[in-house]
Amino acid sequence: MANGTSDTGARVRELREIAGFSPETVAARLGVSPAEYAGYESGAVDIPISMLYELAGMFGVDLTDLMTGKSATLHDFAVVRAGKGLEVERYPGYRFESLAHAFRNRSIEPLIVTLDPDENRKMKLVTHPGQEFNLVLEGTVRVILGTETVDLGPGDSVYFDPAIPHGQQCVEGKVARFLTVIVHGAPDKD
Repeated sequence: MANGTSDTGARVRELREIAGFSPETVAARLGVSPAEYAGYESGAVDIPISMLYELAGMFGVDLTDLMTGKSATLHDFAVVRAGKGLEVERYPGYRFESLAHAFRNRSIEPLIVTLDPDENRKMKLVTHPGQEFNLVLEGTVRVILGTETVDLGPGDSVYFDPAIPHGQQCVEGKVARFLTVIVHGAPDKD
């Protein structure tokens, strides 16, 4: 079940209006230009997953509300059968499958990420708050963390501060898959 950017943008616009925020206020809080934010709302620009987390928090809704227009309903546990996660397409070359979309008020976001070797060449580095863990399931994933690059194979993992500009690429022109777990917010630094 893929969700189009225009549907997500329309939900963001509606929630912004309900919250009584101007587009300029939301853009400033996200640290993007008003023009880029307008692109998010219109669906002309893909909203990065990190921005979706921030928008959900800003509007007091669950990430699932933004992605699907339906509220998560489970409180105690949520089972997602193989291949049945909520599909979200955010960036060219990345396909995200949410593994906890039905669980309310989650503090982590586990996703299976599939990298398309052709589209993934257009990968851009992103940043977001929290912490991130990636475990490679299939293929080879090149993880870029600021000025550092590391290639990971099946079973290899990396845990990092996603405030560092980062991204993942396929290696050798083959599809790659990894589990990412994104922690919302981060513990206080010592």
